[in-house]
Amino acid sequence: MSVFLAKRFATFVATMLGASIVVFLVLEILPGDPAMVILGPNADEDAYVALAKQLGLDRPMFERYVDWIIGLLTGNLGISYAYSVPVWDLLLERMALTVPLALIAMVMSTVAALVLGVYAASRHNKPGDYGVMAFSQLGIAVPNFWFGILLILLFSVYLRWFSSGGFPGWEEGVWLALKSLLLPAVALATVQTAILARTTRSSVLETSREDYVRTARAKGLNASATLWRHVLRNALIPVITIMGLQFANLLAGTIVIENVFYLPGLGRLVFQAIANRDLVVVKDVVLFLAAMVIIVNFLVDLAYA
Repeated sequence: MSVFLAKRFATFVATMLGASIVVFLVLEILPGDPAMVILGPNADEDAYVALAKQLGLDRPMFERYVDWIIGLLTGNLGISYAYSVPVWDLLLERMALTVPLALIAMVMSTVAALVLGVYAASRHNKPGDYGVMAFSQLGIAVPNFWFGILLILLFSVYLRWFSSGGFPGWEEGVWLALKSLLLPAVALATVQTAILARTTRSSVLETSREDYVRTARAKGLNASATLWRHVLRNALIPVITIMGLQFANLLAGTIVIENVFYLPGLGRLVFQAIANRDLVVVKDVVLFLAAMVIIVNFLVDLAYA
């Protein structure tokens, strides 16, 4: 077990290092000059040179990369060009929305998918199975941002049960905050639920054909006990794999969904930072999102044990 954990941790560190190199290089080769964006095209040459030096743009690329990594390890993420505040403060402020949103969507999709997948597998080639498969096919085909717009039209414009966007903040009350995240979470979770339900159904059907399942039935266990105590537990390995991969899609989906619902989270922050050419924020946010995906997949590897 210790060897397994050591190998997984080494893979985790190597993946993080590789992700940081890719993020840094991609942003370095993008056209545009942050100093020029901040000062404007008619800026004085001396002011431009002074700002470029202040931002460290006159230093070699490798040196700037090493300083960035050291800053990440020590908690010094730099100062935002556009907001003139520490990037760490921006991340903490926006994480308070994005992380709960992704977790709510993940819980929704996991619970709904497990129930639907097991239901469909237990009624194989029956109307219930066909209904779940039809729903999953529709869920995969519909883009989450378009589904989010439909939710706004139905529940905000016509029924007026929810606000069409915005986030009141946790200080205004947990219920109001969760209510504002419910529609975005449903929009995010729909596609993931459809994919995970199909995976669960296939895995449960495959596992239910194993010899030990027939042995359990022969020993007197009823169908329900066999399904939940023996089949589902062993069928969860591929399901957990897909769940880990889906978390990456949820985080990527927040960039679009947060703009649809006008939510001030990490997705909207990185969108605004790209528009402002705020490379410090873009690098830190993108690497943070990548780190969350890598960490979740690392935890998935540990869950296999």
